[in-house]
Parts: sequence; C-alpha cells; structure tokens
Amino acid sequence: MIRKATSKDIDEILVVTKACAITMVHKGIYQWNEHYPSGTAFEKDIQRDELYVLIHEETVIGSIVISTLMDTEYEPIVWLTPNQNNLYIHRLSVHPDYQGQGYAQQLMDFAENFGKENGFASIRLDTFSQNHRNQKFYELRGYKRLGSIYFPKQSEHPFYCYEYIL
Repeated sequence: MIRKATSKDIDEILVVTKACAITMVHKGIYQWNEHYPSGTAFEKDIQRDELYVLIHEETVIGSIVISTLMDTEYEPIVWLTPNQNNLYIHRLSVHPDYQGQGYAQQLMDFAENFGKENGFASIRLDTFSQNHRNQKFYELRGYKRLGSIYFPKQSEHPFYCYEYIL
C-alpha cells in the first residue's frame, strides 16, 4: 500500500534511507550519507504534501517524493517539455531487505499514474552517475537521459537528469 506520509513516519523513513545509504557505500556508491537525506528534508516534504510511503505488513519499507518544485540545479538542463506542469521525483528508497522484489517499480508506477491522472506533462528526476543500477532502472522505464548536474556537498561526481513524457 502507498499512502501520504505523516510526521509520525519520519523515523521509519530514516531507517530505510540510512540502510540504503550503508548498502550503497558498501557498493562504492557515495550518493547518500549520514547527512542526506535528513529528517528535516522529509519534514519539508510532508509540509508540502509531497511525501509518500510504501507500507508492507504495517511497516514502512520505502518512500518517494513527488514534487512540482523544480530545483535551481535543474535550470541548465534542456528538457524535453517546457518548464511548466512537470513533476519531480526525489529520494526514492526501498529498504535493502526488500529490494529486487518490484517495490521501486510500484513506487514509480504510482508516481507516473499520479502524473497522468493529474494532467502533468512529464516526470523529471536525477540519479547519481556512479549508480549504474538506478540508471538502468529508469532507462528501462523509458526515461531519457538529458544532461548532468552537480551537488558539490554530496559528491564530486555528477548526477544525471532524466525525463519521461507522460
């Protein structure tokens, strides 16, 4: 089940994202760390009504942010659609114990259906250049890689921007 997150979910979401960060670091992927994503970021997502959780047997096992806000880092990218009426995916996570079972697909299906049902033109996102598994995941779903951006506080390596026309 996927539902809107509440502040009561933040501790469980952080358990998931911290486990994801540890797993990625063990694989040499330095995308998330002890500072990101943070409880403060998730609280802001809840205040904007953009954070959703994936529940399995009454436990939060994943989350996704579906936002209408375009980060300034995205401005240099030449997108496929005009910069209006777009959705942005952030902080998609599935606890490592549940990865490889289709839960990330469910979260993305949810986001894409949300976009279609609400008349959005496209979905945009970024993924870490060193996370080849994520790149393949999005490309197999039909997302087009359009350019690179940098988050210097996170990594010296770029993040690739993708867009999917709904």
